[in-house]
Amino acid sequence: MDRPVEYVVARIGRPHGVRGEVTVEVRTDAPDDRFVPGTVLRTEPATAGPLTVESARWHSGTLLVTFVEVTGRDAVDALRNTLLLVDAATVDDDDEDDAWYPHQLVGLAAVTVDGTALGVVKDLRTGLAQDLLVVTGTDGREVLVPFVSRLVPTVDVPGGRLVLDPPGGLFPERPGDPEEDAR
Repeated sequence: MDRPVEYVVARIGRPHGVRGEVTVEVRTDAPDDRFVPGTVLRTEPATAGPLTVESARWHSGTLLVTFVEVTGRDAVDALRNTLLLVDAATVDDDDEDDAWYPHQLVGLAAVTVDGTALGVVKDLRTGLAQDLLVVTGTDGREVLVPFVSRLVPTVDVPGGRLVLDPPGGLFPERPGDPEEDAR
């Protein structure tokens, strides 16, 4: 039986205070929709949940959440680094041409503009300023590539590839230009 594709909406961080609030590292563009009281979230590891949102509030730019099933600082501290998941089918695709979820990108071949193989997308790390593609290069190294249109001009999910235009030196297939590096 196929498992549904799951999308990570947050990672539980450290406790906040003594009453069971936790910080969460948000990994969704719609946290106010995902953390509504009563929302049930699956967890990774599965043994930590499911968890039902009791309350959610913003404090100094950080989302603080309490869960019905967990009370007290020690109990929530045991959840640290737990991933909070939703079924990807419940994620509203708002028809943006340049928006992808990690599960859509993982496994795509990474190639240069001229078609040279660079590796395979392993993950997408969301960040405050920009997202980073984690590419396992042809030499086995992990390479972090800022997920911006200048460096990733084409994402072809149906075709199973994305095109990268990385600066020289980032991948062995694109050695740095000594004259350009001197500038």
